Amino acid sequence: MGFSFTDLASLRAAGFDAIIDVRSPSEFAEDHLPGAISMPVLSDAERATVGTIYKQESPFKARKIGAALVARNAAQHIETQMMGHDGGWRPLVYCWRGGQRSGSFASILHQIGWRAEVLGGGYRTWRRHVVSRLYDAQVPFAVIRLDGYTGTAKTEVLTRVGAAGGQIIDLEGLANHRGSILGDVMGDQPSQKAFESALIGAMAGLDPARPVLIEAESARIGTLRLPPALWVAMRTAPRIVLEAEPGARARYLAGIYADLVADAAGLARRLNGLRTIAGHATVDGWIALLQAGQAEALARDLIETHYDPAYGRLRRTDDTPVLARIDAGALDPAALDAAARAVLAQLG
Repeated sequence: MGFSFTDLASLRAAGFDAIIDVRSPSEFAEDHLPGAISMPVLSDAERATVGTIYKQESPFKARKIGAALVARNAAQHIETQMMGHDGGWRPLVYCWRGGQRSGSFASILHQIGWRAEVLGGGYRTWRRHVVSRLYDAQVPFAVIRLDGYTGTAKTEVLTRVGAAGGQIIDLEGLANHRGSILGDVMGDQPSQKAFESALIGAMAGLDPARPVLIEAESARIGTLRLPPALWVAMRTAPRIVLEAEPGARARYLAGIYADLVADAAGLARRLNGLRTIAGHATVDGWIALLQAGQAEALARDLIETHYDPAYGRLRRTDDTPVLARIDAGALDPAALDAAARAVLAQLG
């Protein structure tokens, strides 16, 4: 039986017990439906081998070999991951285009007695939906940007607003990046497609009648591009601006970048990447502070000689309305909670 996908809300409402991606591991790693689990019926190597045989020898031979591999891999998944499910278990299965891989796996599950369904059109249906929402349509809610100089704890305040009931999208969390040249976090960034799928997942639960708070970003977060529909909405959105003194911001940055400071060699490489922008003498001074273990002094100098001038140049061309300027004080937990409450009040 095939399931016709319309949007993420309808998929969630369908109440499937699991969403199973039977594509190869590399296909799954690049992108997949939100919440899907990987149960490949062909490994990357097996898929390449079957494809080569199909093109160079015989489609019939390729189908025979492919069927044997699919049956063998399906048996392993059943033995290792599915034995605990009862007869009422209802999974949704998909492959690239809803064809042989998902159909074969679902057929085996049907023979056992499970109520498996195949996603019509497979992953391509999902990808068309993502492109339609992020590239061809307007964002269906009002956006408010959370703005402010580097080190004003925008991400922490955003998280607190979300915890207090405000609608937010944490772009840096979805992108696995802190949003600056020093913004790498543990682990790689997702692919562009996976980032966009995660964004659709984050948007799906939002009430279009209420505004959504998003941290002010450039058009890129690390290596990832913001999709056009969202970027257009953010560019023209009004702002709430967080403010704090440079000393408080330096202490805050020294704390949140402690992992980078601990990797002195890695941080030095990142700082060296700013030589063409900041100049050799300035970067040499930063590296000297790093080597001396003066993390707060380094953060203060970065604020004054790099981050603030860059922010100032950017904001000189930004004529969007400022809804409020909120003093984040010492940027300690109590001050951040107070700032989040003030931001939430502005959201209405």
